Amino acid sequence: MLHRMSSSETHTEPRAALAATLRLGPVQLTVADLDRAVAWYQRSLGLRIHRQDVCEASLGDGAEALVVLHEDAAARPPGRYAGLYHYCLLVPTREDLARASLRLAVTQTPIQGACDHGTHEAIYLADADGNGIELAADRPREEWPKDLGYAHGPAPLDLEGLLATVAGEQPAQHVAEGTRVGHMHLHVGDINEAIRFYCDVIGFELQANIGSAAFVSAGGYHHHLGFNVWNGVGVGPAPEPSVGLRHWTIVVPDVTDVRNRIEAAGIATEAFEDGFLVRDPWEIAAAFVSS
Repeated sequence: MLHRMSSSETHTEPRAALAATLRLGPVQLTVADLDRAVAWYQRSLGLRIHRQDVCEASLGDGAEALVVLHEDAAARPPGRYAGLYHYCLLVPTREDLARASLRLAVTQTPIQGACDHGTHEAIYLADADGNGIELAADRPREEWPKDLGYAHGPAPLDLEGLLATVAGEQPAQHVAEGTRVGHMHLHVGDINEAIRFYCDVIGFELQANIGSAAFVSAGGYHHHLGFNVWNGVGVGPAPEPSVGLRHWTIVVPDVTDVRNRIEAAGIATEAFEDGFLVRDPWEIAAAFVSS
């Protein structure tokens, strides 16, 4: 059952909400084999290589980096710890999601599920290292349900109807231009503690708390961030070295107010290019950079 939490239950109102114009930047991941990972992203998703050296590669839509891969040959899947559940690559249109689905079929890339969330349609899969990915296309905001789809849970994706929008097309060579990181979804150890950190301190607005997961955003979006306890209540940070999330990126008009709010709460920040980096209670890092 959907439970929209009042500020008196587990958290106070944010001292200041994050800017409604917030967007997400590149996701930085650790992989065990860079060449294997790059080949997977090119073949299965059609990402373009923006830059690659011996141990790092940046991939995207040709205009903006979406995923930055860092090789650590000793890294292994972390198991049941806090960290990445999945990150979302948001394509510009429903037809682009259909084209991405067609590419997955032609390249025989396994998927893990497909859902219609009301606000967006989504296909779930994992990369060559097991990092979770959601491919999604938003519906127009005026079509979003009032509860943002959280009251009743997702419906099955109408894959046949989706593919019909591009009937007769050949698979596109590259990911759609304008694809961006749409949201993040994390494993954490405690929902209420995560709400306190991401809402009360960082300034996201709570959209829904369904008990084992919660969803927060800026500007009324369905979610820029989800977090769950599906790996277990009380799980701790992933051991090093582990495959998975190094940090995710939040782009705001000005990082100064956000950094001041975080530091006023007694939470340390770290220097980072064009901004700063902060870690949540499970050592999951987010980089704030100025737009």
